[in-house]
Parts: sequence; C-alpha cells; structure tokens
Amino acid sequence: MNIFDKAPSVHRDAFVAPSASITGDVQVGLASSIWYGCVLRGDANSISIGSGTNIQDNSIVHVAKSNLQGKVLPTIIGDNVTVGHSAILHGCTVEDEAVVGTGATLLDGVVVEKHAMVAAGSLVRQDTRIPYGEVWGGNPAKFLRKLTEEEISFNSQSATNYTSLAQAHAAENAKSFDETEFLKALKLKFADQDEKHESTSGALPDNVLPDQLQKVAV
Repeated sequence: MNIFDKAPSVHRDAFVAPSASITGDVQVGLASSIWYGCVLRGDANSISIGSGTNIQDNSIVHVAKSNLQGKVLPTIIGDNVTVGHSAILHGCTVEDEAVVGTGATLLDGVVVEKHAMVAAGSLVRQDTRIPYGEVWGGNPAKFLRKLTEEEISFNSQSATNYTSLAQAHAAENAKSFDETEFLKALKLKFADQDEKHESTSGALPDNVLPDQLQKVAV
C-alpha cells in the first residue's frame, strides 16, 4: 500500500505472503521473502531489505522519525539475513548474513554486524552494536560467545533454504481458487482409490524381499 507520496518497491522475484502488509517507502530485493502476518511500515522513514533475506511470520519492521537523541533512523537489512518469527526491528541496521532470533527486539540505532546473531527472545537496547561473528542474548542483550565457523556456514545455508521454500509457497499462492479446489478434489479421489486397492490387495508374505518386489513391478 502507498502512504503519502511513498510507494513500496518489491522485486518481481521476491515472495510476499498474502497476509503480509508492506506500506510506504519499503524496498524488498531479489529472492527475499516476507512471510505470513508480517508488517513492514515505511511511513515515517524508509525500510531497505537486500537480496535472499527472509523476514519470518508475524515479524514487525518499522522506522524512527524522531527519538530522544534526535536521530532520524531508517531500517536497513542486508543480504541473506534471517529474521526469526515474531521479531521486532525498529530503526536499526542488520548486516549481511546475520541472524535475528525468534521473538527478539532490536531498538533504535542498533547495529548487528555481518555474521552476528541475536538469540531468541532477546532485547537489544538503543545504539548497541553487536560485532562480527558474536552471539548476544538476554534482556538486555549482552555478549555470550563467538560463533563457530560451522554455525556461520549453517546460518548462511538457512537463508538459502528459506529462499527455496519461498519459491514453493509463491507457486502455490499463484494458483487460482478454482485450480486449488480442483487439485484438492483430484487428490481426494486418488486417495480413495488407493485405499480401496490396499483393502483388496492383501498383505505380502514375510519372505518377499525388496529385489523380488522390484521384479514383480517390472
């Protein structure tokens, strides 16, 4: 939705779930995904989301027009970032391949550097900077430990996995209501036929081996 003179710009290869809300000055990059129930509100300032990033279900992304420090803060989210379910990001920056855990809150001026991680349920106070490769957690969030190289690789792969999953959801969402209902009826029909077939086919003897089954099928 537009607001004032501001309109969202969403890459044609991004996935936006039908129940998500994107308003105002919001940019969503290539292969990024905005999941069910998310709210991205770029009315008082801008929101920028890079490529391959996933903003998971029920998360909220907003901006800061003014605060106690007098700073005007957009929200900037880089490439291949994972933002877990029900997270809140407000006037902050999350750099490439970082992870924001489920239910975490990032307040004005927070910077999460590349490959850093905010643990689930954490509250990151204003103007906190989380350095490269570190895990922070708690309320208020504090340094916990360094990420291992394996964890950094896993987090990067997680973003890639969400890109693939988003493609499947996008394909299903692109189907018309009639097409969806037809496919549903078709599946029920064949499931019923399979059930009848299984009820009349009888059980296989215990001594039938897998290679013999393959020969029978051929």
